[in-house]
Amino acid sequence: MEEQAQIEQSGADQLGLKTQITLIPEVKPPVRWNLGLRIAFRFICIYFTLYSLSNQILIGLVNIPKASIPSLGIISPMRQITFWTAAHIFHVQGQLVYKGSGSGDKTFDWVQVFLFLVVAAAGTVIWSVLDRRRPNYITFHKWFSLALRLALASEMLLYGFAKIIPVQMRFPYLMQLVEPAGSFAPMSVLWFSIGASPAYEIFTGCAETLGGLLLIFPRTATLGALVCLADMIQVFMLNMTYDVPVKLLSFHLLLFSLFLLAPERKRIMGFFLFSDRPTAPSAQQPLLRSARALRIAVILQVVFGLYLAGVNVFNRINAWHTIGDGRPRPSLYGIWEVDKMMIDGQVRSPLIGDYGRWRRVVFDLTTYTNFQRMDDSVEYFGSSIDDKAKVVNLTSFEDKNWKASLAFDRPAKDQLILDGSMDGHKIYMELKLYDRNKFALVNRGFHWINEYPYR
Repeated sequence: MEEQAQIEQSGADQLGLKTQITLIPEVKPPVRWNLGLRIAFRFICIYFTLYSLSNQILIGLVNIPKASIPSLGIISPMRQITFWTAAHIFHVQGQLVYKGSGSGDKTFDWVQVFLFLVVAAAGTVIWSVLDRRRPNYITFHKWFSLALRLALASEMLLYGFAKIIPVQMRFPYLMQLVEPAGSFAPMSVLWFSIGASPAYEIFTGCAETLGGLLLIFPRTATLGALVCLADMIQVFMLNMTYDVPVKLLSFHLLLFSLFLLAPERKRIMGFFLFSDRPTAPSAQQPLLRSARALRIAVILQVVFGLYLAGVNVFNRINAWHTIGDGRPRPSLYGIWEVDKMMIDGQVRSPLIGDYGRWRRVVFDLTTYTNFQRMDDSVEYFGSSIDDKAKVVNLTSFEDKNWKASLAFDRPAKDQLILDGSMDGHKIYMELKLYDRNKFALVNRGFHWINEYPYR
């Protein structure tokens, strides 16, 4: 083409004509994704979007302190559709638990995941038919990846700061120190073992927070996704092996990490498996074409990331002062061993009557009091302590008509007398304070040198 233009220009010069030859740049055909990739991308977009809007991921992204934002999965009409599907497709009997349980693996959640898969499959078919001529989704992929990156970052920061400021897994409460180890569920074993080692919990929180922060910056997003993948593999395995009811969420966050890493899979494999070869630069196109627009986009992402970090730190500090080690302690705080107990004027020794003989009374939280029987079973009561009147008021979580009012007296720092009524019965107890520091879990600490394993 250039040779032909030169010949034409030479001929024109010989004739004394001034001409200007304009070369038309060659137009490259658009990159064409294969059919399988286009279909998979459509399905993933629909499914990930539905899942993220239905649960705490949306709440983590729109994180406003002291604001109650419901996830879209539990409001109308999605709640009713889920109830109908559970009853008519899976034949689930009874009302489904859909909020307030603390579990992310409820029947309600599993039924919704099924619904999202069905909707995503149907939506993919419709999308594929209507948009069958589109060669690729490069631009859409960039923006969808940005949204998914921020969603994953918000969850990593949420859980990361909950461990850096140890409120997710707290040091065992007093009641856990006196319960038999065999009575703990696998999840409790995991929670208390990590809570008993705040340094390890903070370490894992730093790893999760690091992944979240790296995701905020476009240049470090790939590294952030790698860190998140490693974090979520560990979290998912712990949830699966200790029966922690966050299996669905952790698995989806693992999938989010894999999705973000998929475009860089060849470069990542080349870096780790073929160290003798140079790693090619990323082939992913920038989010925007203008350098100025790119800078503004990066600034907005950083500001949003700092906002998420700040809100999570604020929430975790508040939790530290309410349920963490910074929580207020009741005036009767401690583990109290029952030396003497009388019910309706009669001395009770082991397991007599409905109440039996209490073995311990544990005051730990300002709103709860625990009573432990001789067989180590535990009764939980709502409580309030009036220090001026020297009265402990108890309520039952199961029976609204049940109540107890016990006057207390402390003849000595390690002695306590409770005297009053409990559900219409006269109760009198003499108790002695057990020193919390006698527990090996509390006093053992860390040792560089161990002549023998301390068990």
